[in-house]
Amino acid sequence: MDIFNSLIDGLVLILQWKSIIYLSLGIVIGFCTGILPGLGGGTALALMLPFVFRMAPHEGIAFLLGMHAVLATTGELTSILFGIPGEPITIAMIMDGFPMAKKGEAGRAMGAALMSSLIGSFFGAFILIICIPIVRPLVLALGTPELLMVMVIGLTCIASLSGGKGKRNLVVGFLAGGIGFLFSLVGEDPQTGILRFTFGSLYLYNGIPLVPVVLGFFAIPELIDLRVRGTSIAGNIPIEGDLSKGVVQGLKDALRNFWLVIRCSTIGYGIGILPGLGGAVAQWVAYAHAAQSAKSAEERAGFGKGDVRGVIGPGSASNSKEGGGIIPTIAFGIPATPGMAVLMGGLLLMGLVPGPEMLTENLHLTFSMAWTIALSNFICVPACLLILNHLAKITTVRGSRILPILMVFVFIGAYSTNFKTGDLIVLMLSGLTGYFMVRFGLPRPPLFMGFIIGNLAEMYFGRSNAIYGSSWIYRPGVIVFALIAVGVALYPVLTDRMRKNTMGDRGGLHERN
Repeated sequence: MDIFNSLIDGLVLILQWKSIIYLSLGIVIGFCTGILPGLGGGTALALMLPFVFRMAPHEGIAFLLGMHAVLATTGELTSILFGIPGEPITIAMIMDGFPMAKKGEAGRAMGAALMSSLIGSFFGAFILIICIPIVRPLVLALGTPELLMVMVIGLTCIASLSGGKGKRNLVVGFLAGGIGFLFSLVGEDPQTGILRFTFGSLYLYNGIPLVPVVLGFFAIPELIDLRVRGTSIAGNIPIEGDLSKGVVQGLKDALRNFWLVIRCSTIGYGIGILPGLGGAVAQWVAYAHAAQSAKSAEERAGFGKGDVRGVIGPGSASNSKEGGGIIPTIAFGIPATPGMAVLMGGLLLMGLVPGPEMLTENLHLTFSMAWTIALSNFICVPACLLILNHLAKITTVRGSRILPILMVFVFIGAYSTNFKTGDLIVLMLSGLTGYFMVRFGLPRPPLFMGFIIGNLAEMYFGRSNAIYGSSWIYRPGVIVFALIAVGVALYPVLTDRMRKNTMGDRGGLHERN
């Protein structure tokens, strides 16, 4: 009964007029930050921290969490329209969203992304409410060895979907992931402090920064392609005359694939609850699941070329992960993502200490976070739908007119990481790497996935050895996750072989008849 009363009290707090005003202000700031390429959500949250000093806790939560909750939603729009991630966590949306924009289906892609994001946010908030009473054993059940194996599963998912069929592409995918992992080793060894691959450069002591790599790897190749083609983003294909038809089609696509939305939302929530993995991992794994759920190898090969399910999967995970990310943050003071780390700092500024108090005396404030996630997207998504007509028309503007603006945003976004010239050098080198990989048909997702999880995987590997020795390999959770990774890797090959055998049996039956 106390839990139910706290749930209602949390809703009442968020619906107060001051909370609504601060929530709306946070949504506006989050929208502007998310839609501009390269401007990180964590940076925006950090800049807003001084303003929460004099706010009541529920008002500060509405302001900060409302801003954070819509960053992924609006960042997806930039990824779809320009092939440039508005947020680093929305990179997976580029894989099919931008090809849809090139085919004149920008309205449909954005409609599908927004609807799946809305359902994902409701799902994440709902599961957060359910999980709060049982959160402690859920989080404590996983140690560093299990977290390491979760990362292996994520990398395996992407490597097994490296853009083609057969064992050769599987090998190429794993090789790309290994190369990305090697890039993540640049800098100081977290266990020994030894410098690796820095070549005497102070800039590389802390490793290769993520944001310039993201923008270079995914944005630069698309901008070069846009300049070479000399057309608009949509090329010579006209987008829908009345974009509302395309948007409605996208909304229907998301509802038609409702169970895919729920499955990918579950993946996003589950990964969001694990500290350190982040939204990018959640989106990539959800994208991989969406592709693997295709009925045939031909359908899977269509991913990356404009399949709407490649938009629905990452869109669902992008917001459901927020509900999961709150759990370790408030229960143990372990931020799941950089954004959650800044949010925890805001809670401390308002006198709220993560831990048992957030699940007892301040349970109503914890529940208010779940309501904030749902309400912020309930406000943001319809607002986005109202302006999609204008946003999608950007894809018909000749590239020579918008290319300089996009290039400025890309360079500013990369330079604002550390305000060092090295950021621009990394941007250009990663951009050339991405361009040549696209040109020669090499898979980018496995390489990038290996890069973003490399440091964490190395850290968890070192801690596992330090705490358990070699015996961590035999832990039941590690064995289960290892079997899942093997199954994920072999699933596409086995399904293709079974399908060929089935087709062969049918062909033989027809010949006998």
